[in-house]
Amino acid sequence: MTAAAVLPASIRDRYEMVVGLEVHVQLKTRTKAFCNCSAQFGGTPNTNTCPVCLGLPGALPVLNAQAVELAVRAAHSFCCKVNEVSIFARKNYFYPDLPKGYQITQYDRPLAEHGRLVIGERPDSSPVTIRITRVHLEEDAGKSLHDRYPGSTAIDLNRAGVPLIEIVSEPDLRSSRDAGAYLRVLKQTLEFLSVSDVNMEEGSLRVDANISARLKGETRLGVKSEVKNMNSFSGVERALEAEFVRQCGLLDAGEPVLQQTMLWDATREEVRPARSKEASHDYRYFPEPDLPPLILSQDWLCEIKAELPELPKDKRARFVKEYGLGATDLDVLTSSLPLADYFEAVAREYGDAKTAANWVMGEVLGSLRTTNTSIARFRVRPPDLTGLLKLVRDGKISHSAAKRVFASMLQTGDRPEQIAEREGLIQVSDSDSLGAWVDAAIAENPKEWERYRGGEKKLQGVFVGMIMKKSSGRADPKRINQILSERAGG
Repeated sequence: MTAAAVLPASIRDRYEMVVGLEVHVQLKTRTKAFCNCSAQFGGTPNTNTCPVCLGLPGALPVLNAQAVELAVRAAHSFCCKVNEVSIFARKNYFYPDLPKGYQITQYDRPLAEHGRLVIGERPDSSPVTIRITRVHLEEDAGKSLHDRYPGSTAIDLNRAGVPLIEIVSEPDLRSSRDAGAYLRVLKQTLEFLSVSDVNMEEGSLRVDANISARLKGETRLGVKSEVKNMNSFSGVERALEAEFVRQCGLLDAGEPVLQQTMLWDATREEVRPARSKEASHDYRYFPEPDLPPLILSQDWLCEIKAELPELPKDKRARFVKEYGLGATDLDVLTSSLPLADYFEAVAREYGDAKTAANWVMGEVLGSLRTTNTSIARFRVRPPDLTGLLKLVRDGKISHSAAKRVFASMLQTGDRPEQIAEREGLIQVSDSDSLGAWVDAAIAENPKEWERYRGGEKKLQGVFVGMIMKKSSGRADPKRINQILSERAGG
């Protein structure tokens, strides 16, 4: 039983959740932040290392220019003020996966400040603005591996020095649901910018949550705890709920909430203390002596801003205006940039956005889930799907035949016209052929035909089904209905 189920609602409802999030995002660069080692995920442990990222004596860092550009793109998308001058600092702490004994980051003079992210921007909901305190550049630490050797911890330093941005929000979130919404919009924005692959499974997007509880109506912040070890957005939501319930229970019992770091145990659905929470002075920040101030020209910053691609909120607004999509369709079709581009390519070429949306959300997404394939590797490209839809629209194949053609396209990669011809699915509409199938169906079902002629019109669908079966799906349903009505004297 979870803590949320134990705490009475009468106690829980007296308190308000206050949440701020710290999101660490690995930037999509080829090399690390301060050296030429590969930043690629999944290499043999401890092979992507050098004297710089290992912190060996005499090794000097050199800043990765692409990391700066990607960080500035992200900061602009969150409407931050990007500082023309920012300073790198050393954050000192000792841990096995931090070989230098410090992390190069930014402290009192970060790359960007005072931004915002809007959540809940849908036709059927009211938007909420979450303030972003800062966006700063830093390097990642290595990784501790606890499952390689029984009873021991192994260290992989391939990740040490990989470039990150940390996106810190103000404590503006008031529910676990809003925290999840914030993270999903943040992830989507970064993906649309091509700033990061935002893959939580590979650790390129990691979340730490600062949470406190206070009586409703209170304005002063309570004592916060930091929750770590959350590997999914739903995990973040569940962890926040569990920690909120824990704090509410303490406050209601008159016990203090301690400032500490908590670890989320997804198996047990509970949080547990890891250590007391550090304050900034514990890290003994001081300016990084081996890196000069990062100075960015205003002209360059304006150039980066002008080159930003269409952001998710802008794409959603345009899809509503140009294609008339509803809220549910928008959520699905703009969930990723490749999927949005795929849909738009079909919708523009075919000319009927609703039909394009139905096929993309139905057959295309269903196939992607079944085959565990990304849209970038999907075998049926937009021109081929458009060609298939045109065959249906032009009456050359039926809708049921189109699904058979689509399945064959997935297997062979052939064009829809080729498959339809090869498999005999081109729709038959000439009166002689259709008349022969109608005559056969009537001859085999004389009683049903008399009932149909007598006014039992629901049997028309039965006869259409019979004729479609006889024709192996090739008969034109519209012409069949016309012929049946004519034969019945309707």
